[in-house]
Amino acid sequence: MITGDGAYIKKINRGLILRKIIEEKFISRADLSKITGLNKATVSVQVADLLDEHLIYETQQEHSGVGRRPIMLSIDRKAGYVLGIDLDFKHIQFIVSDLGGQPVHYKSIALDTTNYDEIVEVLIEQIKIYERMYRTAKYHLISAIIGIHGTVNNDETIHFVPTYQWRNKNLKEDLQKKLSLNISIQNNANLSAYAERVYEYHVSNNLLCIMLSSGIGVGLMIDGKLQTGYNGFAGEMGHMIIQQDGDLCNCGNRGCWELYSSEKSLFHKIIKRLHLSELTYEQLNVLIQEGNPQVIELIEQYIIDLSTGLNNIINLYNPETLILTSEVLRLYPNSVEKIQENFHSTVSQYGSLALSNLGNKSCAMGACALALQHFFEVPEVKLTLEEIFQNQPVQHKKAFVI
Repeated sequence: MITGDGAYIKKINRGLILRKIIEEKFISRADLSKITGLNKATVSVQVADLLDEHLIYETQQEHSGVGRRPIMLSIDRKAGYVLGIDLDFKHIQFIVSDLGGQPVHYKSIALDTTNYDEIVEVLIEQIKIYERMYRTAKYHLISAIIGIHGTVNNDETIHFVPTYQWRNKNLKEDLQKKLSLNISIQNNANLSAYAERVYEYHVSNNLLCIMLSSGIGVGLMIDGKLQTGYNGFAGEMGHMIIQQDGDLCNCGNRGCWELYSSEKSLFHKIIKRLHLSELTYEQLNVLIQEGNPQVIELIEQYIIDLSTGLNNIINLYNPETLILTSEVLRLYPNSVEKIQENFHSTVSQYGSLALSNLGNKSCAMGACALALQHFFEVPEVKLTLEEIFQNQPVQHKKAFVI
C-alpha cells in the first residue's frame, strides 16, 4: 500500500492518469476511472488541472448510436516538443518528437571532423535552430537527449568514445554554457533498447538490443529496467575478446568483438578486398544482389563472428527478446536464420531473435521517448509509432571510407 502526504499521492495519481491518456490516445473520464481504479472525483480534479496546463484537450467521439457522444481526452501533441540526437562517428541524426511520441522532423548530417570542440559547435548551432523552430509552442522545445557511442558515466559525463578517441569530456556542461535548453547525455545502446521497449516490445521485461554500427553497443533491460552498471558502463560488449592476440582495438585490447562484427569493420574489409575508396549501403546492396563472391564470403564470416558474440551474450543473460539493429543484416537475405544456425549449444536459451523495425533511428527515438518520460514525470511510457514513419525511406546512408 502506497502512503504519503497529499501532494505525493496527487503526483502519483497524476502520473497514472497521464500514462493511460498517452497509451490509449483517446479515452473518456469514465474509462480512466475504470482502468486506473481511481474514483471519478479524483479523475475529474486531475483532468481539470491537465486541461488548465494545456497538456491535454477534449474532443467528442464520433459514433452512430443515440444519446450524447462521449467526451474523449487526448494529449495535446502540439503543446511541446523534444529533441533526440544520435552522435555517431562522423554522422549525427536529429529527430524531433511531439508530446504524443510521434516524430515530426528528421535530419541527418555528415561530419567532416573528429575534433571535439568543432563538433560541440555543430551541436550548439543545430540545437539553436530547433529552439527557434518550436518557440511558439506552449512548452517550446522542452529538452534534448544525446546518445553517445561510448561509455557514459552515471553523472552523464563522457568517459571514453573509442571511434573519436575522446576521453573525460563533459559534453553536457560544454553545451549548456551556450544553451538554455535542458540537455542530457546517455549511452546510445541504452537509448535504443529503451526505444524498442517503449515503441515495439511493450511486454518484454528482459530485452537486449545489439547495436551494430561504427562499433558494437548493447542496451540491457532486465525486469523492465535499464541496467547501466556501477559506473554506467554496462553493455560495452563490443569489447569482449573473441580472438586471443587478434587485431588491435582502439580500447587497447586485442581481438575485441566489434573488430569483427561491427558494420564499420565489415565495410573496411570489403573496401580493402575490392580495392574501393568508399562504400555506401546502396552500393553494398547492389553487390549482394549481384552475388559478388568476395562480398558474400566476407558477410558469411561476419555472421559467424557475430554469432560467436551473441552466443556469449545469450549464455550470460538468457534474454526474452534479442534485437539486432543493423542495415547490413536487413540487406542480406535470411540473415537471422543464418545466425540461428550457428547456435549449437543446448545451454544457450532465449525467447526470440529479431531485426529492429526502428533501425538506425532507434537511438534518437529512444532519446525522444526518455525525454517525454522525464517531462511527464511518469515511471514509464508506452507509445505506438504511426506507420508512415516506420516505412519512411532512410534519408541518409553512411559512406565508410578508409
